[in-house]
Amino acid sequence: MMRKEMAALELAFRRKSKITGMLVQYIRKYAEELKRRDGDYVYKIMDFCGTHEWTIVHFGLRSVLEMAGVDNVELVAGPGCPVCVTPSYYLEEAIKLAFEGVVVYTYGDVFRLPALQRVRGARSLAEAKAMGADVRLIHTFLHAAIDAKKHNKPSLFLGIGFETVAPGYSEAILRGLVPPNLKLMSLVKLTPPAMFYALDMVKEKPTDYPISGVIAPGHVSTIVGGKAWAPVAEQYRIPVVVSGFEPNDVLTAVAEILKQIKNGEHKVVIEYTRAVKWEGDLKAQSSINTVFETVDTAWRGIGYIPKSGLALREQFKQYDAFAHFGIPDLTPERWRYDLPPGCKCAEVNLGKAKPTDCPLFMKACTPDHPVGPCMVSVEGTCAIWARFGGGGLALEVAKEVGLA
Repeated sequence: MMRKEMAALELAFRRKSKITGMLVQYIRKYAEELKRRDGDYVYKIMDFCGTHEWTIVHFGLRSVLEMAGVDNVELVAGPGCPVCVTPSYYLEEAIKLAFEGVVVYTYGDVFRLPALQRVRGARSLAEAKAMGADVRLIHTFLHAAIDAKKHNKPSLFLGIGFETVAPGYSEAILRGLVPPNLKLMSLVKLTPPAMFYALDMVKEKPTDYPISGVIAPGHVSTIVGGKAWAPVAEQYRIPVVVSGFEPNDVLTAVAEILKQIKNGEHKVVIEYTRAVKWEGDLKAQSSINTVFETVDTAWRGIGYIPKSGLALREQFKQYDAFAHFGIPDLTPERWRYDLPPGCKCAEVNLGKAKPTDCPLFMKACTPDHPVGPCMVSVEGTCAIWARFGGGGLALEVAKEVGLA
């Protein structure tokens, strides 16, 4: 996020500090009522979006709640970063093609993503570019299509992302905007299956408390709608709140989750009503379903999650990078653990560990010299904690709401 945008967000937040104070009081009230009822039980609330985690860390919301005396609520980061969970194998194949003369298009977050194995001496697309490969940074698939049409060279687009970016891929294909020389490597990950998987993994840790509520991703929900989270609420009998990204959005979500727990409810509530509808974006959903099919896919360091990825349908195989370049796709049998020794990115992504639990965090692994994938992307939990940790603006926020 640019400095001007951060300054604008902080200014908007300060103008709403009275609302912030009220929300903190509500959270404290519900937390105290739950403590009287349930004793020292800790309610863990998991966010599933890197931007939510950024808001929580940058504005020091964990510290603010602690200053308010809320010690039975824990905010936990979940798998909210698509770059972080992209298997090393695909990155290594892209680096290989780049050295063979293929123009590789990628988002900025992927540029420095470290692969597990070096390819011709390069451990990332950034290193490959420095060694002469043609790697180009773009903002959208459409930008890659426009540029590829100009030079007509064999080209590859690394299609990384969650549901939010998928309509951009499908619409470009359906509208005939993709030139024949540009091929898509679809690495899109689906969030609801990952939510089920993460909730199960945390539940399997016998020494810890299970997840009591979920802050569902706002951007993803503009596409999939609030309805996508109903099975989570029903199966796990926990509240799910689709939240916006301002600090007061997140605090509202926390308050709503605690209120539901107090009342014995487990509903899906859309807090982010200014952007999200219950049904989602039906046109985008239709576009995605026309071009892609749902498949089992690998998540870096985690393994295969059923029905958690998108692959091009047979009638659109002329756009498929795997078919065109002869890249064998991963299978459960071929997948191998793909995190470097000591790296805890998988546990961090699943909410089973904090970045500070990793022995590499801010030692061997830093934002300038990332070892694990969670230290690269602006949505990576480790990168967020490294850049904005230490309480963030907690003291300033606490003063604004009368806690310090």
